Amino acid sequence: MNRYYLTTPIYYVNARPHLGHAYTTIVGDAVARWHRLLGHDVHFLTGTDEHGLKIQQAADAAGVAPQKFADDIAPLFEQAWQRLNISYTDFIRTTEQRHRAGVSKLLQACFDAGDIELDSYSGLYCVACEAYYTEEEAQNNICPIHKKPVDRVEEENYFFRLSRFEDRLLQWYADHAGAVVPEHRVNEVIGFIKQGLNDFSVSRKTLKWGIPLPFDKTHVAYVWFDALANYITALGYGSDDESLFQKYWPVNHHLIGKDILRFHCIYWPAMLMSAGIEPPKGWAVGGWLLVGGEKMSKTSGNVVDPLDLVDDVGVDAFRYYVLANTNYGNDGDFTFEGLIARYNSDLANNLGNLTSRIATVVEKKCNGLGTAPQHDSALASIAQQAVVAAGDHWENMQPSKALDATWSLIRATNAHLENHEPWKAEPGQTVDAVMGDALEALRIIAILAYPAMPDTAQEIWRRIGLTGEILDQRISTSGQWGGYVAGNAVLKGESLFPRRKV
Repeated sequence: MNRYYLTTPIYYVNARPHLGHAYTTIVGDAVARWHRLLGHDVHFLTGTDEHGLKIQQAADAAGVAPQKFADDIAPLFEQAWQRLNISYTDFIRTTEQRHRAGVSKLLQACFDAGDIELDSYSGLYCVACEAYYTEEEAQNNICPIHKKPVDRVEEENYFFRLSRFEDRLLQWYADHAGAVVPEHRVNEVIGFIKQGLNDFSVSRKTLKWGIPLPFDKTHVAYVWFDALANYITALGYGSDDESLFQKYWPVNHHLIGKDILRFHCIYWPAMLMSAGIEPPKGWAVGGWLLVGGEKMSKTSGNVVDPLDLVDDVGVDAFRYYVLANTNYGNDGDFTFEGLIARYNSDLANNLGNLTSRIATVVEKKCNGLGTAPQHDSALASIAQQAVVAAGDHWENMQPSKALDATWSLIRATNAHLENHEPWKAEPGQTVDAVMGDALEALRIIAILAYPAMPDTAQEIWRRIGLTGEILDQRISTSGQWGGYVAGNAVLKGESLFPRRKV
């Protein structure tokens, strides 16, 4: 069985989950579900980042110890992902012992390789980014990401000699075309490397909230060296049992935001090379889900709670909107009006109406029993085109395009019914043929929609008289035309998506 390992970034516990976190995690969940439909052995990781100065400051402001602060916030992410029907395999917290052990092993490996050395440093530091910037990057002492003043920091740290890896990284990317998607992002990575790489700090002596360096207990690990390691520590790297690490590494795709591109696509593979570990197979770089044209952040005060939106439109409608409304890799601008417009057009008018229309006609014209599709139906080729296109787009980490391919079959099936008007015809062979084609199309639609809308897809599956779980279906067989069997009891049920007003 093909194995597929997928990760989201781990999210800082300095604030509650927001829409930006939900967006990336839903993308990951949908991709993971698609690969399960392909029959792959999927390992899907998410989690929380709980060390570093940012967390220490947030805990101080709240008047509690950092561990207590993290223990209060981390479960909110787990609860949010459960509410959003995120089918993660594992949830890693960087305060767990398994993570501490793995980080220590990785640090020691890089130290033993001679790539971590003690040095002093003076530079511009953004606490929110947990990153240093050059004078050119932080013009007028302003962070280019957060638009807040940076601090000038001078201290003795251990440094990872990233500068030694320029040629190795350039050669690796030359040998691994397509490792970063969308394609234009790899040009940014190559550009960063060719500008010249600076060594980066892997420790702090003034900060106590972190994992002590195995070779110098007076320092704790710097947040990026700590955080990035989660992708292997969650697989047991550094533990007595590294079987999961041997099975699933290297990762197939890290899902990341464009603001952490250089850390994931330059720092991380260099760290792994130093430790003698194979770099990731790929990265899928998403844009930002903006509100009012700005990136969501606690400091900007424009944070949207995804669970509030779920209360308004339901879990699957919310999942569909964030997946369908923005091409992954581009920035998207969230509006409540846009959410309701998509809900009404794509879900109420198209998918919901199609499901209801089919059940109504079958009830009235076919005694409530499903009929068999025609092998030479005009919808057969359209359905197969939708399956192939959706598969290609999921493979290329483009959920919005995969869903557009799915909706092309929904639109074609609605048009098929409009053209034949079975509700006006007398019961008989012609109506049976038309409705058999429609039911078979809806069966395939349910499978294709499942990664985005698992509960809705399963309900459609049930209403057209099918048993079992869609998650047990396989695209290679169930995605082929002709699978619907006559005689199933078709149920009408309540409207899947009643129309909404803004």
